Amino acid sequence: MRRSLFSLTLACLVGLLPGLASAVPKTDVPSKWHPTDARGLSVQLGPRPFFLVDDMSSSPLKQQLQACKNRAQFTRTDFSIGHRGAALQFPEHTRESYEAASRTGAGIVECDVTFTKDKQLVCRHAQNDLHTTTNILATDLAVKCTQPFTPAVVDASGQVTTPASAECRTSDITLAEFKTLRGKMDAFNPRAKTVAEYLTGTASWRTDLYSGPTSGSLLSHQESIALFKQRGVKMTPELKSASVTMPFDGFTQEAYAQKMIDEYKQAKVPAQRVFAQSFNKADILYWLAHEPAFGKQAVYLDGANRVSDLPDAAELAHYKAQGINIVAPPLFALLTTDTDGNLVPSQYAKEAKAAGLGIIPWSLERSGLLADGSNGFFYQSFDSAIKREGDTMRVLDVLARQVGILGIFSDWPATVTFYANCMGLK
Repeated sequence: MRRSLFSLTLACLVGLLPGLASAVPKTDVPSKWHPTDARGLSVQLGPRPFFLVDDMSSSPLKQQLQACKNRAQFTRTDFSIGHRGAALQFPEHTRESYEAASRTGAGIVECDVTFTKDKQLVCRHAQNDLHTTTNILATDLAVKCTQPFTPAVVDASGQVTTPASAECRTSDITLAEFKTLRGKMDAFNPRAKTVAEYLTGTASWRTDLYSGPTSGSLLSHQESIALFKQRGVKMTPELKSASVTMPFDGFTQEAYAQKMIDEYKQAKVPAQRVFAQSFNKADILYWLAHEPAFGKQAVYLDGANRVSDLPDAAELAHYKAQGINIVAPPLFALLTTDTDGNLVPSQYAKEAKAAGLGIIPWSLERSGLLADGSNGFFYQSFDSAIKREGDTMRVLDVLARQVGILGIFSDWPATVTFYANCMGLK
């Protein structure tokens, strides 16, 4: 019965928002050793989803997922959304990260959008993150950074009294200059005395294997659109808040929001294949008013830092009345634990559904090792129920079956692709 209710709920939301979860066309069953999606692109899940299933505690869910391990094929799914690409292992918002997301079955891939000094749109998580996500400090462009590298101050006991710092913005350089940089894993070393030391610091549960001098290819927004079209994936650009004061050299917030949509229209991408995002409600309302085909499936991101920051039922209902159809809260907003310690939908999740809102949470596979018992921001409301790496699948299952999410942002799309295929989600 629960499965039927979930299917009905998802079907209703898909009917409201037809662009998100279109059916995958039937294809001939491919070779077991070369599984492909409906567009002929190889879907390669790798070992991680299977590791997570093996690591689960014994349960009917584990048995159900184990039964899927020997499937002849896995197909791309819109339920799996590549958060910054496949940022668990690849430098975020690089061609390589986007390719990895597509190859591991993400049906929708994200380009976070900001702008350069010459007002060209590029894919970066923040306008002011070049010092931690690229090699800019090790190049001649470092002199153009808003704040140059400053080494750490360490006292006689070895304690850092002032961390190493820098700030480099996309608005400090032109698009042509931006394209000369190489992406790296988002990290820095607060104890750094030199630029070379500052550019290290990658978390132990990530890797620098794909951050070499011949990889980490940065893309303009237009280049990301071309790549996503080529790969046959849908697109979810996030209009990032500017670090500079707006208007920037005459470039207004409204012009910025419009320019992002215009680049999809110029590339002849149908509106139903684009899920524009913003934390700024004014951007969503602008798209609803000026680009309604894009606005009706725009995604309003919730920037809550704790449960007490979340909107209540009345505010969620007001979103719907304003024309907002999809909200994207952080993972912790949707789950809590019952008196027996089981994962269950939160009050916010129930109220968002009651308001008629589709839900796309962020972000799975972004918290490192789960078994250490301290999983931080994304798990804050239900961390007591998380004991092992395989609990990732339990989280995903409650979100899918009980909350009824439309899809989920993940730093490693293969995990979600496996689950969605096993459960028959498109």
